[in-house]
Amino acid sequence: MNSTRAVFIKIICILLLVSVIPAIYAQTSFARGEELFMQNRPQEALRYLEAAVSEDPAHVQAFLYLGIAYLQVNRLDDAIATYLRILPRAGRETARVAFNLGNAYFIQNQPVLARQYFTRAIEANPTFASAYLNRANTFIRTGELAEAIVDYETYLSLSPNSAQREQITRLIAFIQEEFVAEEQRRIIAEAAARAEAERLEMIARMEAERLEAETRAEAARAAAAALAEAERIAAAAIAEAERIAAEAERRRLLLLAVSESIQATVEGGTTGLSVGGEQVQDFESVFELE
Repeated sequence: MNSTRAVFIKIICILLLVSVIPAIYAQTSFARGEELFMQNRPQEALRYLEAAVSEDPAHVQAFLYLGIAYLQVNRLDDAIATYLRILPRAGRETARVAFNLGNAYFIQNQPVLARQYFTRAIEANPTFASAYLNRANTFIRTGELAEAIVDYETYLSLSPNSAQREQITRLIAFIQEEFVAEEQRRIIAEAAARAEAERLEMIARMEAERLEAETRAEAARAAAAALAEAERIAAAAIAEAERIAAEAERRRLLLLAVSESIQATVEGGTTGLSVGGEQVQDFESVFELE
């Protein structure tokens, strides 16, 4: 009887060890990966973080760190796959994971996909200021300026003390000026179209007059002079339209440059930064742990 009981106890101990050891190993892998990650050594941290998420597929923080480490070593596809894998199970970290996923797509120059996940982050956390900021930048990329203004203003209302408040305020003013410029471009384009229509009408009328009075040299001279004037007016209108179009392209590129300069960083961690709080940093140089 005692022998049977001893065997039973041994079996229970073995089963407990089998169930506990992987969890201990995963925690050890994550601890080492986190340590290297915080030391800004993403390449070395990768194998430990990969081991941690493999051993514990529900370790959201490990997935967050792993995704950022992939971004830091320019493995965008791996970062996206990592975030997509954990997003359905992210729970309270859904907003953070979706935000980082949006940033990865933004870096890949996929603003529509990036916007989808910034919106997902906002749905999970309606006060997530950085998500509004970055979604506004996707609207700039796709030329939806009115929508961009709404998100920029929402960001400023949520982050009234933002270090970039002045820059964003100037950008909003610039976009509003662009609305005025767009209206001017529309007026110029319509004027150019009318001038061209009048030129063609004059050519037709002169041709009819020429057929009626082919031998009248004065009529021919007057017709030639009128045609030259009509062509001069049309050419001037077209040249002005082209100038306005070139200016519009310059302003569009400037909008892109300015909006990207205020792109918020990924969320999850980096050297010397504490967990918690939302900050807007230069994405090219810092990966923020919020």
